[in-house]
Amino acid sequence: MNENLRRKIPLVVASFWVMKITATTLGETLGDYLSKDPEGLMMGYAKSTALIVPILLAMLFWQISRPGYRPFVFWSVVLATSTVGTTLADLIDRTQGLGYGWGSALLVALLAAVFVAWRASGEPLSVDAVQSRLTEAYYWAAIVISNTLGTALGDYMAKDAKDGGLGLSVGASTLLIGCALFLLLLLWRHTALSRVGLFWAAFVLTRPFGATSGDFLAEEMHFGTTIVSLILALVLGGLVTREFFKQRAVALQS
Repeated sequence: MNENLRRKIPLVVASFWVMKITATTLGETLGDYLSKDPEGLMMGYAKSTALIVPILLAMLFWQISRPGYRPFVFWSVVLATSTVGTTLADLIDRTQGLGYGWGSALLVALLAAVFVAWRASGEPLSVDAVQSRLTEAYYWAAIVISNTLGTALGDYMAKDAKDGGLGLSVGASTLLIGCALFLLLLLWRHTALSRVGLFWAAFVLTRPFGATSGDFLAEEMHFGTTIVSLILALVLGGLVTREFFKQRAVALQS
């Protein structure tokens, strides 16, 4: 079988990161729309999380149980993990009162535990080797926690010091994380540092980048979560459709 058809996840190229940032930004605005935004449903963090988790689990079952990379399924799961990450992080940090700093620290510990268990299982940590169901289960567990951690980190940076944050503005937080991502890109291209480590560092940081970008567009630029969510959904839909036809062309050539 063609190696590209055996893959369960997309190649990590520029388009992957564009779609990932778009999906995570959309997940931020959707999570806010469901849970807290005045122009949204105002369901609260617990009810929003309870609504999305079963949808995420159903999507994950479909993704893991089916062979090959299916763009619409894969990116729907990423979007669902990002939306759950938004409401779950807010539930932990705000409703449960753990705070942004301690919430982020807890999620860092959970993510580290996933990687330790993943490595101890004997399955390869490289995302290029995600083909077995066990490896993919670890991959998605890391993604769910990464997206939740990214939300908590974004809030920790952007919230006022009196609320337990660093007090940076949304715009400053977006710029700072963008610079950190650019540094990771330089390290990827010009050093021999671990590709696995750099990938997951970038994966975590693209989440707060999406979160702060979404907040900047919706709040600072006053577009609102509804308009921003619709625009991002159209952009992501177009990118995933393009990915679908590329994958189909590969299948036809095999």
